This record gives sequence, structure tokens and C-alpha cells, in this order.
Amino acid sequence: MDLRDWLGRAVSAVEDWEAGFAPFEHHSSLRVSEERFAAAFGTFADRLRDNYPYFHPSYAGQMLKPPHPAAVAGYLAAMLINPNNHALDGGPATSAMEKEVVAQLAAMFGFRTHLGHLTSSGTIANLEALYVARELHPGRGVAYSADAHYTHARMCGVLGVPGTAVEVDEAGRLDLGALDALLAGGRIGTVVATAGTTGLGAIDPVDGVLAVARRHGVRVHVDAAYGGFFTLLAGAEGPAGLDPAPWRAIADCDSVVVDPHKHGLQPYGCGAVLFADPAVGRLYSHDSPYTYFTSDELHLGEISLECSRAGAAAAALWLTFQLLPPRPDGLGRVLAAGRRAALDWSELLAASGRLRLYQRPELDIVCYFPATAPASLAAIDQASARMLADGMKDPAHPVYLSTLTVEADAFARRYPGFAADAGRARILRSVLMKPESEDYVAQLHARVEDLAG
Repeated sequence: MDLRDWLGRAVSAVEDWEAGFAPFEHHSSLRVSEERFAAAFGTFADRLRDNYPYFHPSYAGQMLKPPHPAAVAGYLAAMLINPNNHALDGGPATSAMEKEVVAQLAAMFGFRTHLGHLTSSGTIANLEALYVARELHPGRGVAYSADAHYTHARMCGVLGVPGTAVEVDEAGRLDLGALDALLAGGRIGTVVATAGTTGLGAIDPVDGVLAVARRHGVRVHVDAAYGGFFTLLAGAEGPAGLDPAPWRAIADCDSVVVDPHKHGLQPYGCGAVLFADPAVGRLYSHDSPYTYFTSDELHLGEISLECSRAGAAAAALWLTFQLLPPRPDGLGRVLAAGRRAALDWSELLAASGRLRLYQRPELDIVCYFPATAPASLAAIDQASARMLADGMKDPAHPVYLSTLTVEADAFARRYPGFAADAGRARILRSVLMKPESEDYVAQLHARVEDLAG
């Protein structure tokens, strides 16, 4: 795609639409001269250079990459109109698009019925899911794995709901035995299963969590903010294929969250929350005397805690899904490249004399650490911090990684022979969510080996 050309077409499309209305003069208070704008934009462009190269496969640090050009063109065109998807009179076209993409996401997870909407982030999406959990089971708490995203503990605090962290197994997945014992106490109303933790990329056994929860009459919410689109690889042939059991089980869970601004190729912020039972919409009931007046159809603000929401986010996702639908032969091909990259790097790490693989990757996140002498947590922590800094500041061949702090007991479960001379240690972590990573893994590995010395 020629993005420069399509951005111009996006502007032209909106101008053609505007030309269908009576002409008027824009107010003089909004006018700025070309000279003033050029000066301000020049400063702005210079300021933007103070960023890491998220677009480049040498950036394998955080969960960041540019959106697809289709999403950029769709967002820009809709942004020029600036619809608000709170009510149909604020964004009739983009509200319809939002309902369509939410239906596609529900179908991707296998929901037979659904109620849902886009949000500004996975945090807000999870907040809404836990809000519904509180309303359905007042006085009962929420359980989540010790490796779940910190947002769950934080949102439980916001909602005034008791939150309980459940221990994880040797691969960072929620421990079913510990969960069973906790639920037997009768104080938990909802369990959060994480389909792709943001630290290790671990996949909780959603099918097992569901079976345990149902025995105790407990709801299940799936936080698939990071990993949700990997359901497209469930049961797929080849190295990128994933065990289908946890992913197929999502269809029988009560709610799920996914972030299109991660693997859905969208700009920030675009999250989504879906409920299997449309009747939970009653829990959002509120009075808004100056909205919801143009149509008797469902206004998205009637099933959302957020009020104003960018219609442009729905437009961008809708246009992207027209080209790369959430199917194995569409968006699934993009995710498969990242997963293959992670598996390829894990093989290189397993054979390396300078680096050690922390655990085999389940998605597209690879965690590893330098082989140090002495083989101790303190030495690994210091070496990891040095490698991170040295890689970023190298002017000729920079590489951008991230670190993950792991507790001594978690490290010992994987490497019991290392000296536990510290309570925790930083190891290295790389996110290979750009499909271009597949062809860049060998270079990444060689560069990180050089940093390890």
C-alpha cells in the first residue's frame, strides 16, 4: 500500500462528503498562517524523533509496533469527521461498523450469543468485565493467577472487590489444584483465566479452569488482551499451531477481553470486551436525558461504562478486517509469523553457549538470560541490565530488548542449580509481534550473543 497516496484519498473522501452540505465560512479564531504552522510542525517533527524504532525488527522490547496502513487510512478519514460512538446520533456509520467488528470478534472466540463493544484499552475492558462480575455476585471476590496482569488487582481495588492471586505452575500458568482449593471456600464469584500473560506469554489452561469453576458455581472471565488473536492458530498445522483445548474453551466462558491495538494491527487505543449472555446489558442501565434520542436501536453507550469513545477506532478496525479478517487465512497468517519467530529463536537459545532459554515460548514472547560465572541470580540480574543498556545505546547496531523481573523461587523451578543469592532477578525478554521478526531472528540472536560477551 502507498500510504501517502491513501492518506490523501482519505482526506479527499471526507472533503467530497462535506461538499454535499451548504457552504459556510470557518471562523477566523481557528485560522493560523502557513508560516506559523510550518514552524510548529517542524518542532513537532523533531520531537517525534525521540522515539525508539518500533517499526523495525531490531526493536524487540515492549508490545509495540505501528498499525497497519489500512488502519491508519481508516482512522484518519473517520477522525476528520470525529464521530463519537457513545450514541447513534454521534456516530451512526461508525457505530454500525463497531457492531460488525464486535460480532466478528465474538465469532472468532466461538460465542453463540454475545453483547460487547470496543473500549479505549484492555484495562478498561477488564474493568467492565469485573464490574459485571461484582454486580452478578455481590460480596464475592475475584481470583486470578499470580502472573496475571496487575490491572486485575488494581481494578478489584477500584471496585471494592476482594482480589486473590492464585499460585502458578512451573510454566507460569494458573495452578488448577490451588484454584480448586480456593474455590472450595465459597468466597470467589469469578475466576480470571489469562490467555497469554504479558510477562512470559503463558496460556492458562482455560479448559481446566472452566471445569473447576463450574464445579463450584463460579463464573469465568478470560483476559485475552494480549493473546486473544492467537485463537486463530488453535489446532493449526505446522509449527505455529497451538493446542486447541484452552482456546476452544473460551466459547463456554462468561466473558473475554481482547486488544485489537496489539495483534489486531490497530493504533492505540482499541480494546474490546464481550459477554456471552446479552442479558448483562441490564447492569449498564442509566439515565441520559440528552442522548439516545435519534433511534430506538441499541446505542453503544447503553452497554458501556465509558461515555465518549472514538468512532475512528471502530472505523480503522472495520477497514482492516475487510482486508485481513480475523480468520486463520487472514490475520492468522500474521500471528503465525511471530510465533514461528519465537520458536526459531528458542532453538537458537537452547543451542547457545552464551545465553540460556528461560522457558519455551507459547506465543511470540521469548524470555532468556545470559550465561554467567558465577551462575547466580545477582550475576544474571547485573548482566541483563548491562546488556539492555548496551544494546540500546550502540549507535551502529542498536537492538532494543526489555527485562522481566522473576522471583527466586520461580527461577529455581526452572534452574534449580543456580545460586539464589538474591530474592529476584531481571532476565531478558523479547516480543516478536512484528511478522518481519521471522526473517530477522538470526540477526537478533547474533547481536544479543555479542552483548552477552
